[in-house]
Amino acid sequence: MTLHTPRVIIIGAGLAALSAALRLAPRPVLLISPEPLGAGASSAWAQGGVAAAIGAGDSAESHAADTIRAGAGTVDPAVAALVTQAARGHILDLTRLGTPFDRTAAGDYVLSREAAHVCARVVRVQGDQAGREIMAALVRAVRATPSVQVVEGVMASALAVTSGRVSGVWLERADMPSAPLRVEAPAVLLAGGGSGGLYAVTTNPARIRGQGIGMAARAGAVIADAEFVQFHPTAIACGEDPAPLATEALRGEGAVLINDRGARFMLAHHPDAELAPRDVVARAIFAETQAGRHPMLDTRACLGDEILSRFPAVAEACARAGIDPVTQPIPVAAAAHYHMGGVEADLWGRASLPGLWVCGEAACTGLHGANRLASNGLLEALVYAHRAADDIAARLPASVEAPPLALRFAQGGAGTDAAVVAQLRRVMTDHVGVLRDGAGLRRALDRIAALAATASASAALDNMLATATLITSAALLRRESRGGHFRTDHPCADPAQAQRSRLLLDQAESLRDMKEPA
Repeated sequence: MTLHTPRVIIIGAGLAALSAALRLAPRPVLLISPEPLGAGASSAWAQGGVAAAIGAGDSAESHAADTIRAGAGTVDPAVAALVTQAARGHILDLTRLGTPFDRTAAGDYVLSREAAHVCARVVRVQGDQAGREIMAALVRAVRATPSVQVVEGVMASALAVTSGRVSGVWLERADMPSAPLRVEAPAVLLAGGGSGGLYAVTTNPARIRGQGIGMAARAGAVIADAEFVQFHPTAIACGEDPAPLATEALRGEGAVLINDRGARFMLAHHPDAELAPRDVVARAIFAETQAGRHPMLDTRACLGDEILSRFPAVAEACARAGIDPVTQPIPVAAAAHYHMGGVEADLWGRASLPGLWVCGEAACTGLHGANRLASNGLLEALVYAHRAADDIAARLPASVEAPPLALRFAQGGAGTDAAVVAQLRRVMTDHVGVLRDGAGLRRALDRIAALAATASASAALDNMLATATLITSAALLRRESRGGHFRTDHPCADPAQAQRSRLLLDQAESLRDMKEPA
């Protein structure tokens, strides 16, 4: 069955999706959320906050310079300038929506410093509650907006393309197999999550496994910078899947990294020690783990029992694992956290496919380059959600009648094989993780192809496999080390490769049969 709606379809339910839906009001929107609104989105799990140059002596130009420096040579300077200039306005907008940002007695925002920032400029809530509280404010606003129809328990499985243009989406039940339902719409905004769940150790919610990027790639969209995956250095190593996060703000407060012998190892890796760029810290932690010297984050001297009240999410995760952070260091591991790459988006969030816009972690705007600056992720989502919404609105009639769309799913379809997904996550961790080399990347491509050939039909799995193929192929093509991409067989950066990568899915798949140059 095919349904038609004049509503703009927004795929996703995180910060980018909700912000875009509000920006489009009163234009009718159909918001597709696999889980209850506000649950299961990476945005709600973000602990650090939103980076914005609002403190005395700070500037958008300084923020942009830090963004460019952290991005290791592949950040688009125009995008960095645009996003950092817009940051202050978005903090004020979120405040007006009711986000309870931490404030001083004088009413100023409390700012924290995170890795690779030259000063404190991260606006936060209760230490580590920024994502949760921002999302709560946005959910309240969306629920109160009559133009937004929220459909929960439903996921997009593919993009519908007609004559080279995205004309709608294929939808399925998120909680059980169902026959796909096609919904035609005047515009589609992909605001889904990233790809961290493609790895066996990740900080991302369980469903965030590259499906948005994969469905766009399968429809023919250009994917940019796919090789650049950021591994958060300090996931709490307690056996949970996903792994809970020990926010970078802890290191901003003075927490240090030690191994089980009590040695503070970051001093030997970078002048900024624990506040070095994330890729440097992640590799150092991975090296300690590989050497059998269990890395740990020590907050005892800098925070003591204040960690319990100032960083409640960290304290709660430690309690679940039987760790007392007041008296014990917290065991940590590098975990897949953020995908700098994604569906290529221009300054207005337009993808290479007409009719498709993209924002949030599924997008690649050129802001993050090879290594995202801490707390720029939520900021980029806010800025591009508004820009994409404005561009969509400018291209559609001013107002339309749009009755609520009734979605009825027939029985059928195929579920996703959990065993195959587990194998895929292991392959990505073993061969396309913190450290990579050409031989391992080729093994990964072969294994991904074998999984695709033998797995039972499932659109969700096809999307995951497509994104895994793109990440691996782009990593194979980039024969250097830069930012979040580190090749042990090419450990140095090559100035000739200081540029963004772009791939189509069929190009990525063809690499399996090519020999890498010597």
